[in-house]
Amino acid sequence: MGSSKYNRRVAPRKEVSPIHITYLTSLDDFAKIAKNCEIIEASATGLLLQVKREDLIPTALRKNLSLDVLIGDRVFMHLEEMNLEISGVITRTTLNGKKGFQIAVDYS
Repeated sequence: MGSSKYNRRVAPRKEVSPIHITYLTSLDDFAKIAKNCEIIEASATGLLLQVKREDLIPTALRKNLSLDVLIGDRVFMHLEEMNLEISGVITRTTLNGKKGFQIAVDYS
């Protein structure tokens, strides 16, 4: 049982029907980062969000091709359908062409 096979945390992502997130907010200064996001994939340790460029609230983020400045930020989000708030850390961001950005949030 002490082998690394059992100590590795493996959490494959599952595609889900998009779940609406009312807002994504920084826990450090409570500034809203984005509104109207969608969860497009979920795992036991995190969520993958799709954010349209126009739904980014800070103008500086809307004008950039990268959201890497957000990596490491502690955030919380409100899931409207479940009336639930989840907090986590942004672990990576990706430009997804005209669809906007993908933001990975780890909540483990």
